[in-house]
Amino acid sequence: MNAHYRSFASDWEHQATVRTRPRRVLEEDDKLIYPLCRQPLVLSAGFVEHCPQWRDFVLVQTFYKFINDVVIFETEIVDKTARNIAKNRFSIPFPAACRYDAMTVVVDEDYHALVALDFMQQTLEQTGIAPLELPAAIELSRAIPIAQTQTPTHLHDAVELICVAIAENTVTHDVAAFAKDDSVKQSVRGLMADHLADEGRHAIFWASLVRHYWQTASDEDRYGIAQVLPVFLQHYLTNELQRDFDQLLIEHLDISADARQVLQAQVSALTFPITRQHPLISNIMGLLRRSGLLQTPCVAQALSAYLPVPGSPS
Repeated sequence: MNAHYRSFASDWEHQATVRTRPRRVLEEDDKLIYPLCRQPLVLSAGFVEHCPQWRDFVLVQTFYKFINDVVIFETEIVDKTARNIAKNRFSIPFPAACRYDAMTVVVDEDYHALVALDFMQQTLEQTGIAPLELPAAIELSRAIPIAQTQTPTHLHDAVELICVAIAENTVTHDVAAFAKDDSVKQSVRGLMADHLADEGRHAIFWASLVRHYWQTASDEDRYGIAQVLPVFLQHYLTNELQRDFDQLLIEHLDISADARQVLQAQVSALTFPITRQHPLISNIMGLLRRSGLLQTPCVAQALSAYLPVPGSPS
């Protein structure tokens, strides 16, 4: 890997947001704090009919959940994996340059969490809306351990590495869409753009590590990992936690029992099948292709349900 790995240490020195960005301050204007298109509840027919006056409350609470998810993702998952690599505590060996880069990822992710918490406090002070009880876990918190339990112990770090790489590439796509929505406050869009600037670098870093591991993995280990990838995706891409949170939100709206029942039914019916049409699947398959996994027959076979049908547009 020494011959092929290109460190981004110099890029980090000049580009990392922890070194180059001023503090973002939340504006007091009429723009949204969270995109309407990312909270289907407020766009539903029942909500528009019965309680449109609760829109901003729902958007603020959804923003709090988003911030909370970012903090969990950055500090409890990515930080842990990157720190173990940086301190040479990972079962997969990586060269010194890679371990140094891993520590810059730790710094970046902890800084993202710090900025996110700052925005949560600014939002509370500006709106006077206190956050509801926020989830203690995210989908990734559950999906990685489930995948690991279905592989031998010696593959747990490799599974963690691949799952984190998938998530880091997915969040890059997610944040990019958020940053481009001009209905949202400029400071929030700036927060997302700052995050994106670092996450683009991270996505390349994790893909490089997965590629390195995959080139050295045995056929038996490759097969074992291939079998758990669909399991991971089913638990990672679920929207169950979001549905649970939306139901909690509905309980806190001052509306009639009939209106509450309508909204609860709409949220319960809102599902996103985890198929090849899922909006994040093509992004994930792209990462697996760039990392060399999809070129391995056992992986392609295990993930065949998510790959484009031959002859159809990819």
